[in-house]
Amino acid sequence: MLKRMYDWCIAAADKPYALWLMGAVSFAESSFFPIPPDVMLIPMSLARPQKAWLYALVCTVTSVAGGVVGYAIGALLYDSVGQWLINLYGYGDKVEAFRASYAEYGAWIILLKGLTPIPYKLVTITSGFANYNLLLFIVFSIIARGGRFFIVAIVLNRYGTWIREAIEKRLGLWVAILAGGLVLGFIVAFRLF
Repeated sequence: MLKRMYDWCIAAADKPYALWLMGAVSFAESSFFPIPPDVMLIPMSLARPQKAWLYALVCTVTSVAGGVVGYAIGALLYDSVGQWLINLYGYGDKVEAFRASYAEYGAWIILLKGLTPIPYKLVTITSGFANYNLLLFIVFSIIARGGRFFIVAIVLNRYGTWIREAIEKRLGLWVAILAGGLVLGFIVAFRLF
């Protein structure tokens, strides 16, 4: 089953709508969607390592645009939509502490949490709720999200063929490692946020 799903993702990289779909996932993940764009970025970059830079750029731009929507949810709709999303992810009791820390560590929060597998939508919504400077939020989001996606692009552009062969030999192991990393990201988010 994993092999079929992997083959589908690799084959989907050649479809004309793949770039748009990845951009939509990246946009939505920054404001409300639970699945990170890496599920498309990595297979697409493995299928076409020479386009990894373009894929990282699309993910960065759409992630930051989605982050602005998340910011707006926090700033304008926190009492309804924003609070519901935060509670959906189980962080409702930690928002006030997170908001208070923005006064002192806002830039570091955006930069560090934007680079990690911690759900970025929590940072975007809380940034809006905390009324963090929008221009600084955008600048730090570009740095953090661009850093995250371009690190993937550098690695996959340079070592994509080797990585693809290694993944195809032990697909189950790599899927387990990726799933473990995602779960670890949520656990860290619960502890730190």
